[in-house]
Amino acid sequence: MNAPPLVGASIPRRRSAALRALGRAVLRLLGWRIEGEIPDVPKLVIAVAPHTSNWDFVVGAAVMFALDLQLSFLAKHTLFRGPFGPVMRWMGGIAVDRTGPHGVVGDAVAAFARTPRRVLAIAPQGTRSAGAPYKSGFLHIARGACVPVLYATLDYEARCLRLGPSFNPCEDIEADLERVEAFYAGVRGKRFSPRRFRPS
Repeated sequence: MNAPPLVGASIPRRRSAALRALGRAVLRLLGWRIEGEIPDVPKLVIAVAPHTSNWDFVVGAAVMFALDLQLSFLAKHTLFRGPFGPVMRWMGGIAVDRTGPHGVVGDAVAAFARTPRRVLAIAPQGTRSAGAPYKSGFLHIARGACVPVLYATLDYEARCLRLGPSFNPCEDIEADLERVEAFYAGVRGKRFSPRRFRPS
């Protein structure tokens, strides 16, 4: 693994040398590397895609620890059952019930408003199904909180998680979503199939 990107002073950190070493060791073991950079801003939404496998969580967690990031992430509520619940919450997980996700955007925007520094990671597809269409919730959160969106690309073919570029969502959320889908089109996740366009 190459040297991980430097993280600016504005980004919330865990301040744990042990977790940083663990994350880097896991990435070396899996043969993954990190490229790109994170903008040095105190608040940020990270769009992680494509999301096609449970291995995405392993790689993402290793990257989070390797970069010493203190971030939150949305995950399906069933992952918080039993003994895994406290671990998921300690890592920064926020449970979301997909059968009734109403209020998630508003809650996320309010959470950004309550703290001076916050990084939220979201898988725009919201499911591990290969080729699943992208959802606009992360764009509504970023626009509502007035924070930029950072692309985080899980490229299994190159064994690389790429960070960047970043952008500020505009009023036309649908146009932004089309650009996001185009950006990730063709990137090979753990399981790959041509991306599935949303109905017009």
